[in-house]
Amino acid sequence: MKTEFSLAQLADPDIAEADKILRACVHCGFCTATCPTYVLLGDELDSPRGRIYLIKEMLEKNRPPTAEVVKHIDRCLSCLACMTTCPSGVHYMHLVDQARVRIERDYSRPLTERALRAVLALVLPRPELFRASMIMARLARPFAALLPAKAAATPGLMRRIKAMLALAPKRLPPPGPSGGSVFPAQGEKRGRVALLQGCAQQVLAPRINQAAINLLTRHGIEVVLVRDEQCCGALTHHLGQDGDALARARANITLWKKEAEQGGLDAILITASGCGTVIKDYGFMLREDRDFAGPAAQISALAKDITEYLAGIALTPSSQKGDVTVAYHSACSLQHGQKITALPKELLSKNGFVVKDVPESHLCCGSAGTYNILQPDIASRLRDRKVANIATVKPDMIAAGNIGCMVQIAGGTSVPVVHTIELLDWATGGPRPGLN
Repeated sequence: MKTEFSLAQLADPDIAEADKILRACVHCGFCTATCPTYVLLGDELDSPRGRIYLIKEMLEKNRPPTAEVVKHIDRCLSCLACMTTCPSGVHYMHLVDQARVRIERDYSRPLTERALRAVLALVLPRPELFRASMIMARLARPFAALLPAKAAATPGLMRRIKAMLALAPKRLPPPGPSGGSVFPAQGEKRGRVALLQGCAQQVLAPRINQAAINLLTRHGIEVVLVRDEQCCGALTHHLGQDGDALARARANITLWKKEAEQGGLDAILITASGCGTVIKDYGFMLREDRDFAGPAAQISALAKDITEYLAGIALTPSSQKGDVTVAYHSACSLQHGQKITALPKELLSKNGFVVKDVPESHLCCGSAGTYNILQPDIASRLRDRKVANIATVKPDMIAAGNIGCMVQIAGGTSVPVVHTIELLDWATGGPRPGLN
């Protein structure tokens, strides 16, 4: 794609990166076939190729984004299926991230939308506030039926609040272990890792990290939950609030680097793949930061999805008998963002589960961070399509590697939805996965 940035514009490292990405695009349109919003809506501007044109024009002309541009960028899930499909290596993720920052900086949203986004950015990264909000949401759920349910091109505040209430669980589990906890290896110590505590996950499903701790320590790995660890920054990063996201990244890098220097770390393990994709990108996000570019790259290199790390461990022989059929949902942030596709399925199969691929596995379930709140109608259609595809394989359980996907899919099915690590823990001597 031909670009027309001025030399002055190209002096900005972000514009220079955008120019490189845009020039790699050859307009082939392969991305349209795997883009969830284009598949559903059939609008060229709701495809990666269409959004690339909109972003190019916005950046080249250096003008405030229009309402039309914002509408189509907001509809992007950042599922990154387009990057998997693209034969030219267009790094769409970094381009759309830059567009979101520009929109947040230069576009004035309606007051109610600004307020909602501010609340999400305040509450979701803070487990204490998030827990309180879930308790309030549970009390408000009986009134959800009074709120409007009609689909709209741009959902209003009440429709979005209704979506938030629908996502709130009926009850919350007790909190898991706190930061600063260390779980010693059982038997001979074979390694030491930090386990990301997460934000929403530690409130909604602390059982996930508990299963990871159980499995790792059982296999000789010491696990530390680093004190004062913050949200990884993914939530605010995808809202275009990069000042907040980068501040959180720097804080975590400082803590993890100190932990690695003092006690040694083989890896920083992540059980929420949406977090993993962003942490692995810290090196790029902070590439122009003189003080943090090097440490950020080191931390990104240490970051691993839990399944990546387990692939290098000889797990205890499985106690499974091959009678549990699992539909494996491949989270977009794992298969497209981190290019981890076969590994989780291989681990499940080797440990006694009958693993079934889900038709249209490349299409997003509609969770995508805060997307199922901000774009509830598109998200609901994607969830229903995902659930229908899962039903065709008739599973006993559904496995996924991301808490957002788990909550989203569970909202449309009665089949238990569990994390991959819960099944692997069960197979190697742990308890059968519960949903508490």
